[in-house]
Amino acid sequence: MSTTTPPRERPRGAAGRARTTTARTHGAGGTGGAATTGSRHNQRWLAWIFLAPTILGMGLFTLIPIVASVVLAFFRWDIISAPTFVGFNNFSEVVQDPTVRVSFLNTIVFVVVAVALQLGLALALAVMVQEKMPAWLRVFFRSAFFFPLILSAASVSIFMRYLFNEQFGVVNWFLSLVGIPAVPWLTTPGGSAAVVILVYVWQNFGFSFLLFIGGLASIPVETYEAAAIDGATGWRKHLHVTLPLLSPTTLVASVMAIISALQVFDQPYVLTRGGPGDSTRTAVMVIFESAFQRLEFGQASAIGVLLTLIIMAITAAQFRLSKRFVFYQ
Repeated sequence: MSTTTPPRERPRGAAGRARTTTARTHGAGGTGGAATTGSRHNQRWLAWIFLAPTILGMGLFTLIPIVASVVLAFFRWDIISAPTFVGFNNFSEVVQDPTVRVSFLNTIVFVVVAVALQLGLALALAVMVQEKMPAWLRVFFRSAFFFPLILSAASVSIFMRYLFNEQFGVVNWFLSLVGIPAVPWLTTPGGSAAVVILVYVWQNFGFSFLLFIGGLASIPVETYEAAAIDGATGWRKHLHVTLPLLSPTTLVASVMAIISALQVFDQPYVLTRGGPGDSTRTAVMVIFESAFQRLEFGQASAIGVLLTLIIMAITAAQFRLSKRFVFYQ
């Protein structure tokens, strides 16, 4: 008696289709995986191609000059003769130079006064602009306050030098209308320092102003409403609500303002050439004079290294202290 084997049924349903797809994939010999690997490889090369100009530019114009400046600080070089290794002599001479010490002291005083005025003015104007006013007026003030920042610092300083001229300056002319005698703005230590600070703050507070505008816009309206219910209005509202919630923006604005102020050069150089005497001479001006007027590139690099270390130390201290006064939402 013979038995007949029933024919094998083909898999049906979702499970059957899944087994069929798996078989086809294994039968293809991994062609899909190879294609995916090749696509990722091409994307990686394409990414490097797009990043190459930026990496090359940063290497040529940022990394290499930084390394060269640090190395040059240990040499005496005047471009004409070959560099001579002198070790730490450049640093010891720089520290003992009275002009360098005065320039660093002037820079620190300038940073304290200018940054305080810049941040205070920017914050006050930002709060005023964010108050209830027409949208077109708010846009106008934002553009007007930011506009000085896009101007050339040298051209602005030349223009301001004429405005504050003692003989024919517009500022002294306005003062004469109210009976105030002509002020020697650019020929006295106090007057020249005041003009340099005012011109710098006027041109640079717009950036801090925009940072504060963005920070104020991120504060929820519900927070002010809750504060108003608790009785916080007017200055108390800004003191107990705005300033604490704006502390992260204040940290960023202060760090960037201090770094920029420590490198001030255009305004004092064009307005006063560092005078009268050394009253407005800054650290970057001494670097410029040492390198391009006296051809002492080793000492100029040493001053630059010291200034960089000061900037790094102040920035690190700001971030360390920020743990106490910065509040994140």
